[in-house]
Amino acid sequence: MDRHTLSLGFVGGGLNSAVGATHFISSRMDGLFTVDTGAFSRNAETNLKTAKQWGVEQTRTYPDAQALLAHEADKLDAVVILTPTPDHAAAVLPALEKGLPVICEKALTTTAAEARLIAETVEATNGFLAVTFNYSGYPMVRELRQMILNGHLGDITQVHAEMPQEGFIRLSADGAPARPQEWRTHDSLIPTISLDLGDHLYHLVRFLTGERPLEVMATQGSHGAIDGVIDNVICLARYSGNLDCSFWFGKSALGHRNGLRLRIYGRRGAAEWRQTNPEELIFTNAQGQTSILDRGSPSISVANKPRYTRFKVGHPAGFIEAFANLYTDIGQALAVQA
Repeated sequence: MDRHTLSLGFVGGGLNSAVGATHFISSRMDGLFTVDTGAFSRNAETNLKTAKQWGVEQTRTYPDAQALLAHEADKLDAVVILTPTPDHAAAVLPALEKGLPVICEKALTTTAAEARLIAETVEATNGFLAVTFNYSGYPMVRELRQMILNGHLGDITQVHAEMPQEGFIRLSADGAPARPQEWRTHDSLIPTISLDLGDHLYHLVRFLTGERPLEVMATQGSHGAIDGVIDNVICLARYSGNLDCSFWFGKSALGHRNGLRLRIYGRRGAAEWRQTNPEELIFTNAQGQTSILDRGSPSISVANKPRYTRFKVGHPAGFIEAFANLYTDIGQALAVQA
């Protein structure tokens, strides 16, 4: 990039946050961003402790988003929204109205009405909004997308995506039941599990195939420690492009820390990717021959680019690096906009 390092302000994402440290590390990994200000937590002690650990001046640490925007909007290149999902809209909308580019942790919001309002605000302000779905940042997922675009799998006919986890049912070492973050223990019109996990699967199918769902049928259940909260969803969907899809996601599947798996079937080939072994893409051609591709395979065209090779092949690029790839995308997009 031919411009200065981009200055970020964080809203949420304190040391007690599930994603704060991930965004802090990944945003700075490639030297495109600095985190210069924040309202990291409503808890004053956590807020100040986060600022100190991340090298943010106390004078640029604020008790809430409103104070941060009032004092910092003209100094920032973007604001990063890392509050719990139900609180996103309350921070995203005023930031857009201030003319600030916004980077928001997924899911963007909890209701279709809020999503439409945010979309209308982006249009009205000619604003910039990026939502971080980090699994699309893995090099071999991007390689798979390019293979599909290049026709190596032929017309895509089926996608089976799953993301089983055990966080709502696995006991702690002392036998205590699961204790999720408070906002994850309630459902609204859209079950929280669909905003937490299901949106990843929807995004990945869209990212890989470009197709959209036309009809959806699903079952959902509650099997974990949080009574009445949906923690298991099985879904069948018919997509545009004559594409059939199945989805399984939830947090009551013992044995799965994060069982994200993608299986894509076309008329000329098929591919499988697992997040627990992210460097490898299993490809089967039309003759039924199966091969394993990685960043060092001679036939690949995306995953071997320098931006995805922070260290040599054989040393896996993982979750943090995938987030960093998104921040590089965002930084490049902001530079074009400027």
